Amino acid sequence: MRRVPPEMFRFTTGDKAELYGAILQAFGAANERLETALGLDEVRTRLRTVGWLDAVHDDDLQEALRKLREWQLLDVVQNHAENYRTAEEYERRNLQYSLTRRGEAAFAGVEHALSVLASTGALQTAVLEAIADRLDELYVLLGDSASSDRRVFTTLQELEGHLEALLANTKAFNGELQRLLRAEGADLATFREVKAATVAYLQEFLVNLDQRGQTVATAVERVQQRGLSLLHERALRGAELPPVAGGDPAPAWLERRRARWEGLRAWFRPADGSRPRVEQLHDVARRAIVTLLQVLDRITESRRRSSSAVQDFRELARWFAAAPGEDDMHRLWSAAFGLGSARHAHLAHPDQELVPSSGTWAQAPPVEVSALLRTSGRTERFTRTGKVRDIGGIKAARAERARKERAELEAAWDVLGTDGPVRLSGFGTLDHAVFERLLDLLGRALVVRPDGSGARRAVTSDGRVEVVLRPLPGGGRAVLRTPRGRLEGPDYLVEIRSPGSARQPAGREKG
Repeated sequence: MRRVPPEMFRFTTGDKAELYGAILQAFGAANERLETALGLDEVRTRLRTVGWLDAVHDDDLQEALRKLREWQLLDVVQNHAENYRTAEEYERRNLQYSLTRRGEAAFAGVEHALSVLASTGALQTAVLEAIADRLDELYVLLGDSASSDRRVFTTLQELEGHLEALLANTKAFNGELQRLLRAEGADLATFREVKAATVAYLQEFLVNLDQRGQTVATAVERVQQRGLSLLHERALRGAELPPVAGGDPAPAWLERRRARWEGLRAWFRPADGSRPRVEQLHDVARRAIVTLLQVLDRITESRRRSSSAVQDFRELARWFAAAPGEDDMHRLWSAAFGLGSARHAHLAHPDQELVPSSGTWAQAPPVEVSALLRTSGRTERFTRTGKVRDIGGIKAARAERARKERAELEAAWDVLGTDGPVRLSGFGTLDHAVFERLLDLLGRALVVRPDGSGARRAVTSDGRVEVVLRPLPGGGRAVLRTPRGRLEGPDYLVEIRSPGSARQPAGREKG
């Protein structure tokens, strides 16, 4: 890691830190208007535009500019293009100040730090969809040799921008989430509302997160099949990098692009086969939901009781602190933690022959007192041990039901399996359970964006069944019937692959 120069952020400390910051902000605002150099009077004018309204003497302003020059944040040059009528005018207008490279970096660093402090982060599904869209666009552009290299460059820049937004927002939101999990709010009403809203936000984000992540991973793989070297070469030509002193900027630019692509792969399809980070984000969000719900249950339970043990102990601590003496503290302790009333006075010894007929109670043998007597007022009664419930029958019934459901699922996949593309209308009449499985497959495929050939591909959650939908030439309508009704919609070429589906069901029309 490169070391930051120690003088780079020295302007943020000291008595004149606000003036230093306002001067750099004034130069930053001038740069946005393509004004690279400012004189002394122009600096004073710019200070008012950025919100500095205090009066600044010329000596103080020149001293501040001198310190910024000393820290190599500002540079000064003489303006030989002006005509000066007096020595005073020459002194005020001759020197022109401008930001150095280090000054621009220091100002940008402070601006970024302030934006991070003000931001809370977010989990945005729109960013995942935008990443998938840019990857699909790159796939199409790389497949068309007539496409513009500039378009490839701008699309790659947009992709990297969405990836940076995903990383920054995710890190910021995760930090806020962990701080929320550790927080103990004083205002329980507000605290409960924030946690409940966060739970709803996380649950909304997790909807179809696995499917969106798989869509991006598939798009990454398709772009890589076109060739990363081709992508970077065309993007480099479209970038039109300007010449710089000291060497060719192309190698460093290409290295940054490769690093960004590896970061994209680490999130959605790691090259080493490790677990994608988007799945880790899924686990973090689910653990946070469970933790927040547990905290909400504790808050709700504490609000149901008129008082809690924590509040009772705090009140007792205040009484101890206000006690006038040690004897009073002992009496308070006895009242708070004593045995209370003598509920055991009615108990008799199990062997009355051992109890003397005369004498004091101190001379009598001890009587065993149950702990249950003090807490509930009842003595213990020992009865026959209850029978242990036999759950063998329940386990067998559940196992049989699981086997039956699995057999029904395998039968449905066997009915729906195809040897190749078939028309959706060729399924005709189906059992309702098989029809529900077919609807699930069609729904998974229809939410996926079509590839370059127009096909939509999707797999089940267990990865055992794959469905491919292709548009039917000439269109058409498909009607599917079940014992409970009928469904009518656009016709497609459907291809369903599953283990054991070696035969084609009868009555289907080949596409």
